[in-house]
Amino acid sequence: MEGDCLSCMKYLMFLFNFFIFLGGACLLGVGIWVIVDPTGFREIVAANPLLFTGAYIMLAMGAMLFLLGFLGCCGAIRENKCLLLFFFMFILLIFLAELSAAILAFIFRENLTREFFTKELKKHYLRNNDTDVFSSTWNSVMITFACCGVNGPEDFEAVPHLPHSSLEKATPEACCQRELQSREGMFVNKEACLTGVERFQNRQ
Repeated sequence: MEGDCLSCMKYLMFLFNFFIFLGGACLLGVGIWVIVDPTGFREIVAANPLLFTGAYIMLAMGAMLFLLGFLGCCGAIRENKCLLLFFFMFILLIFLAELSAAILAFIFRENLTREFFTKELKKHYLRNNDTDVFSSTWNSVMITFACCGVNGPEDFEAVPHLPHSSLEKATPEACCQRELQSREGMFVNKEACLTGVERFQNRQ
């Protein structure tokens, strides 16, 4: 009976750590994508030191969880005391890191709000200026994900119009619906979108 119980615990521990291993792999993948993404999402992250640090923390946590899951799986299946010792040491480190992250999130909570990102967008966005890294990156993200600003097209009302623009509304081209969500995609109705017709705009 005792042997069956230990065997059950061993396989439960393996299963639990396998999910940790998968979670760590996903987190690691997202961290790498944020830093090296070819659409330029990394430029938005790099514009703020706090977000830039957060991306690397996510990468480090993903790597740690990946290693933790691996050690837990191997230690459980092989019943290796050395691997299990490393496993419990990693759990302690992760607990301390999570505690630190919670404290930092509480201290810098005002920098992780919609209002903060909206303010940054209104401050730095230069519409269709592809020579400006910040604007070009925002345009790429909005086109790729069929979205518009942080809250919607209204975020751009305070952004200065282009000097030669005679359109009434301030909606940037990147917010207009396309038949294919890429820079090469044809606009559904560009003129109507730019003049504020909501059904031709990406509203999310």
